[in-house]
Amino acid sequence: MDYRVYGVPLMQVNTKHNLYEAITAQGTVLYHKRVPSFLNLQETRVIEIEKCSCTLDELKRRYRKMGTKEKDYIEEIQSEIDDDYSDDSLFNISSWGADLSFRELISMYEEDELVKPELQRKYVWDKVEASRFIESILLGLPVPSIFLAQSGSQKLIVDGYQRIMTIYDYMRGIFSTDKKVFRLSNSEKINARWRNKAFSELSTDDQRKIKSTTIHAIIFEQKKPENDGTSLYQVFERINTSGRTLTPQEIRNCVYQGSFNTMLFEINENKTWRELFGTEEADSRMRDLEYILRFFTMKTGDILDTESKQISLKKALNDFMKTHKEDSPADIQRFKDEFDTTVQLVYDHIGKDAFRNYTRGKFSKKFHPAIFDAIMVAVFLIHKQGIPLDDVSEEKHIALLENPGFKEATSKRTTDVENIRKRIFLAGEMLFGVDLK
Repeated sequence: MDYRVYGVPLMQVNTKHNLYEAITAQGTVLYHKRVPSFLNLQETRVIEIEKCSCTLDELKRRYRKMGTKEKDYIEEIQSEIDDDYSDDSLFNISSWGADLSFRELISMYEEDELVKPELQRKYVWDKVEASRFIESILLGLPVPSIFLAQSGSQKLIVDGYQRIMTIYDYMRGIFSTDKKVFRLSNSEKINARWRNKAFSELSTDDQRKIKSTTIHAIIFEQKKPENDGTSLYQVFERINTSGRTLTPQEIRNCVYQGSFNTMLFEINENKTWRELFGTEEADSRMRDLEYILRFFTMKTGDILDTESKQISLKKALNDFMKTHKEDSPADIQRFKDEFDTTVQLVYDHIGKDAFRNYTRGKFSKKFHPAIFDAIMVAVFLIHKQGIPLDDVSEEKHIALLENPGFKEATSKRTTDVENIRKRIFLAGEMLFGVDLK
């Protein structure tokens, strides 16, 4: 039998019988199909399978290509993945509930009273998911609650963006993903009464039903400490119920909106940086933005001169973004110049493999976060002192990467202050002969 492969948010596979189910974040079963055993699928979030006209060889080729696309291109450092902290702040947060109709929510969105976080991750539901959600409303099924954060006269969407935007798109008639007329999926999964219909083609009663359906909103507001996004960060981190967990930088992008956050997106497009990072397109989970933030944070005296033995990297990055959230145009330009100059110096004097490890006689294809911050900060500090940089031979570069002290400082306890300093100082000394201590 022939199959087509493409994305859905979550699936589970019964390996005994090769049964496939795609399940929404709310627990609704969307599909239940038999999967070819050669795909060897476990639990994943990226597959939907249905009959099509391609050959099995073509399917295998597509599946391998998709696997390569989804394969991570960043070295994982477990201690940093496990990094967490409990803030000492005691919050004064008030919260309340409100039942809002989709008519009200859409009106609030159009009038900028209801806003999505700046440059939040894009609308990710496919047409079938969106159609099933709309069908659920037409069937009169209950709709899961959303979370909103009160911010002055506006409400920030913490959780529920996909649901709100699905109704917004359907009512205005254009699907955000492909910019085409939004008709419900022409699929047996959708009730024949509404299949392949645009909002304008629904009966008046059905149109009114969508507009008047209410969704329960949990709204919260931080009273104290004032002008502090810490509780908002933790709410995003702990309460978000969308199809996939937000990364720390996706949360920062939501919480610390301002001139600094906007700048991160701008300098992330730097062509030299994109080549050093390893992908032309921005990372869909904003991890490349986090590494730019990591450079700015690691080169400060708060890290290099601290008397602490260890830092929480997550807290340090949060604090830096909070401090510089609304920096002046002059300060933002200084940050841009520092980053652009440093990445160009790294590229010119070390080369495109600067931020990659060296194993089994060749450079890795994966970006390495701790090698990145060591070399970037070392080059920045040397340039800041006005010391000319020489070209680094491949032999010198490999010698650094194979140095036992450097290997330990970039792979174990990478947030220990001693290891942060060690890898930066070794990079400066072994690559450029400069003592940064």
